[in-house]
Amino acid sequence: MSNMAMEAARLMDMLPESDQNFAYEFIKKLVRAWDPDFTKLTPEEARRVDEAEKGEFIDARDIDWSKIGR
Repeated sequence: MSNMAMEAARLMDMLPESDQNFAYEFIKKLVRAWDPDFTKLTPEEARRVDEAEKGEFIDARDIDWSKIGR
């Protein structure tokens, strides 16, 4: 998890529970607007694809097979 994500989680913990729920739902809405079908690559996934294209090995256990073929 990135430092920014950990800081966001820490800040959310400071909020009252009702506001935590609001913040969580807002973040989910942002993610779905950015990638509605969850097919975009994260920076880490993009790095791994780049390595694979250069002949690097990706372990089959690291592949989310449920997203293949969508």
